[in-house]
Amino acid sequence: MKHLGVEPAHAGAGALVRLFHVSKSYLAGTWALRDVSLELGKGEFVFLTGPSGAGKTTLMRMIFADEQPSEGQIIVLGRNVSRLSPSAVPALRRRIGVVFQDFKLLSRRTVEENVGLALDVVGTPARERRARVFAMLKRVGLQHRRYHHPLSLSGGEQQRLAIARALVNDPEVLLADEPTGNLDPDLTLEIMDLIADAAARGTAVFVATHDHGLIERYGRRVVRLEGGELAEDTPIRRPLL
Repeated sequence: MKHLGVEPAHAGAGALVRLFHVSKSYLAGTWALRDVSLELGKGEFVFLTGPSGAGKTTLMRMIFADEQPSEGQIIVLGRNVSRLSPSAVPALRRRIGVVFQDFKLLSRRTVEENVGLALDVVGTPARERRARVFAMLKRVGLQHRRYHHPLSLSGGEQQRLAIARALVNDPEVLLADEPTGNLDPDLTLEIMDLIADAAARGTAVFVATHDHGLIERYGRRVVRLEGGELAEDTPIRRPLL
């Protein structure tokens, strides 16, 4: 078990994400996160859990450079997030896949265009872009909806679209905030298998979830937050698969 003030139990020179005594305060005297230290390595699949309000989403937003820590340092893909200039943030984010709880889909773009944006920003040739987008949509069962717009999709379909967009560019880091919350059990396992496959290819994966059944099934490392503090960091266990 990992407790406050102790160096990360999973330290290593190859870590892609490193948090050193990170705290986040929005109001004086109140803490969303308090003295959190941990690391996430290449190809590692970690579940982030804890009650609502424990700080899970705040932690992910800071890794994505969407918020800055009040104290401590966050190193992502070799870059100190606190020292990035605004112009450098997009380049870092292009190497990170993110599945937000509210999806953040572009309503005026088609399903195909939403997924393809991640490839457009890195200059992927049009033919390769079309092939990769179609292959990813097929993996999440949305190839027949590729010319539709997000608002015409069900909540579960929008969730799958957000995951397809996050994975299509083979990100070095994947952050998924409750990625299976609106999915039925069978589709939940299919999506989690996609995420596990990304980790097997070398992506560092951080999945926030309340679903203890998933945690038990996949048997991966578990980081648990309580009241903004790091309460537990347990290593990989035998999965139920």
